Amino acid sequence: MLYHLLYPLADYTIVFNVFRYVTFRSIGAFITALLFTLIFGPFFIRMLKNKAAVESIDENMPEKHRIKAGTPTMGGLMILVAMLVASLFWNILTNYAILMMYLSTVWLGSLGFLDDYLKNFVKSKKGLIPRYKLWGQISVALILTLAIYYSSSPADNITALQIPFFKGMYLELGLFFIPFVIFMIIGSSNAVNLTDGLDGLAAGILAFSALGLGIMSYLKGNFIVADYLNLEYIQNAGELTVFISGMMGALIGFLWYNSYPAQIFMGDTGSLALGGILAVISVLLKEQIFLVIIGLIFIIETGSVIMQRSWFKYTKRKFGVGRRIFLCAPIHHHYELKGIHETKIVIRFYIVAILLVAIGLSTIKLR
Repeated sequence: MLYHLLYPLADYTIVFNVFRYVTFRSIGAFITALLFTLIFGPFFIRMLKNKAAVESIDENMPEKHRIKAGTPTMGGLMILVAMLVASLFWNILTNYAILMMYLSTVWLGSLGFLDDYLKNFVKSKKGLIPRYKLWGQISVALILTLAIYYSSSPADNITALQIPFFKGMYLELGLFFIPFVIFMIIGSSNAVNLTDGLDGLAAGILAFSALGLGIMSYLKGNFIVADYLNLEYIQNAGELTVFISGMMGALIGFLWYNSYPAQIFMGDTGSLALGGILAVISVLLKEQIFLVIIGLIFIIETGSVIMQRSWFKYTKRKFGVGRRIFLCAPIHHHYELKGIHETKIVIRFYIVAILLVAIGLSTIKLR
């Protein structure tokens, strides 16, 4: 909005010329989202408490989680609103990549909100029926994938999957690009949802993953830098940098209230939307494997749940008694039951997330 309102004034004074620069608008988006969450965080917490949108602890969770009962949830609403406000202020609103970001944010955020609403207001223990949630994710993933596929020109080579560890190596997906991207959006959305189990865990790892994608989008959106680093120049990547900066600001501001002991939880409202957003950004940047590297923790968390359930079902069918690989899944709860304090688990996961971002960015020179 500010770009559309103020940049035309650059014809009269050079001061407004700053709005053409992605770096200036990215910083503006980051600060806007961060301040929004810090200032309005108490309002969201009070509102959710007054509406009785508070966490009910699953009986399968570790015993120490019982003290968290009654903590406001649906805090993802605060993150998403902050992201959208920052983007509306600082992005070029006619950019098609940004319009896709809005669709992802609103659709998946609404899906998560409905799930949280059913759990907290209707008091439905399981929330939205899983198959309805899945169809909601498939629907938006299909719309986004088809929009990306059919809006791209042959020169964009959007169906080519870049292999980060090798120079100029691509895997041509062809029509398989459509189911692959749909699976990636749904998988990423659910993976973040599973990771959201300890105070500050999902929000912090999301912030680091967003940082990695933000750096990549800036590099690919700058023609000179992209050419120097032998990266593919993507015209819309610069606007994604602004959007991602707002996302990072919102997540860091949310951590002010979500760090241990949490005053508010993200809920499905935030986790389903933010996971899907990461996947859509990676597709637009043609960096799907890069996202796998920097977001490996999300994959490990999901894998631990799949392994636990599969092994339990198999052993119950074979031996009559279900057996477990982990003390509890996702794996962060396994470490809790091993006696490690959740703050230490979160910090260690942060360290691993930083390492993964560094490894992911290091692949740039290998190309």
